[in-house]
Amino acid sequence: MAHVIVGYRDFDNIRAIQFHPNMSYEDFIRGYRPSSNGKLELIDGPFIEIANRARNDANTNYVVVIEEVNRGNPAQIFGEMLTLLEANKRTAHEALELTYKREHEKGFFIPDNLYVIGTMNIADRSLAMVDFALRRRFAFFNLHPNFGDMWREYMAEKTNISPEKLQDWQQRMHQLNQLISDDPMLGAAFTIGHSYLTSNKPIADADNWFRHIIQTEIQPLLAEYWFDEPDKIKDAIELLLSDAS
Repeated sequence: MAHVIVGYRDFDNIRAIQFHPNMSYEDFIRGYRPSSNGKLELIDGPFIEIANRARNDANTNYVVVIEEVNRGNPAQIFGEMLTLLEANKRTAHEALELTYKREHEKGFFIPDNLYVIGTMNIADRSLAMVDFALRRRFAFFNLHPNFGDMWREYMAEKTNISPEKLQDWQQRMHQLNQLISDDPMLGAAFTIGHSYLTSNKPIADADNWFRHIIQTEIQPLLAEYWFDEPDKIKDAIELLLSDAS
């Protein structure tokens, strides 16, 4: 999506950052950091840096991609940017004074040509949901498992696995994901994504590769899902591996 917004594959116009529990406003926006002379120096974070670049290059689109946006504390990390992200605040007239203000700096605003993309895993129970203040500033798109025709065609081309075998795997994964979706304690957000069973290299022993992925990656995940329901885990693994050839 970032490449589409930029219009071409230019990584100089795209900045990728991952939020984590220790991420702070000072890391992302601006804050004091120790310098080589032993003193504290006011340093711009990655968001300020790319925003300034975008402001000075108004005819080009820039993108910030924030991985795991809900793994940190978005409200704390964004600070004044929660207001400045709004579409009707993207002008110099709506500029706000930052927490750490530079001398002669009148205010800061986010230019129109800077886009912000965030990814989040809503199935991770250890993470907090994004609050409404941040949520209403973004459009949301759900990404679903894609064990469809494009996946089969890609795998057949890259791995040399037979179309019949790929179709069999596809049906098994569809059935597993239906079981997960129908579980009232889980739901569609917990379905298994196609990345587990996607490769871009030839696979000599397809059956062994499939079995290895199921046993070492998918089965442990299902054990987390149904930790108190071993029969469901057993049934799911039988669904995936029974008579697989």
